[in-house]
Amino acid sequence: MLEEVSPMKRKASFFLGLVLATVSFSLFSAAQGLKPVQLPPPQTKGGHPLMEVLSDRKSTREFGPGTLSPQTLSNLLWAAFGINRPDGRRTAPSAMNRQEVSIYAATPQGVYIYDAKDNVLNPVLAGDFRAVTGTQSFVKDAAVNLVYVSNLSKTDNAASSEAEMYTAADVGFIAQNVYLYCASEGLATVVRGSIDKPALAKTLNLQPNQKIILAQSAGYPKK
Repeated sequence: MLEEVSPMKRKASFFLGLVLATVSFSLFSAAQGLKPVQLPPPQTKGGHPLMEVLSDRKSTREFGPGTLSPQTLSNLLWAAFGINRPDGRRTAPSAMNRQEVSIYAATPQGVYIYDAKDNVLNPVLAGDFRAVTGTQSFVKDAAVNLVYVSNLSKTDNAASSEAEMYTAADVGFIAQNVYLYCASEGLATVVRGSIDKPALAKTLNLQPNQKIILAQSAGYPKK
């Protein structure tokens, strides 16, 4: 015998569907004009020896002009948090392999989210939002600004303090991978905490369970 659905439940379901449809439509509208960017396969061989890279690693807050090539961007994102094993595990560790961190990439063309599985940049926002990713003036000059966003719903109901600790550590691993790649390739980078997080979360249409942890600028050094 089928259970009768109460008018209140039908009304709640209707409004939930309406909210989801509105969010989906707003995301679609914001990304209009942008198409997914299929990145070339990352180059996983070569680079400078590890000890030289560690010697050259540093934070740089001045950036020169120029955009990163698709190949460089592919290499950078793969180094950050790409898939390096057949079972889907990544170049950076995450607690319990939750892989709760997403990387948003703000470029002059728009904001994308990195899909490591398909090596694709999926569009989020059309337009240049690099300056919105931080409060410091130099962020607008970097070729790309990476925003590290944690999905706390993937932390398996861990206590709030534990979830925040684990995800902060996971983002730290990713950011260090970016530092090492940039040191190997002669690029400039700096990890940043000076962010208007509420404003940026609103710009990116983040959900309540998504939390901005840090951002990182990368590009060519100023000559």
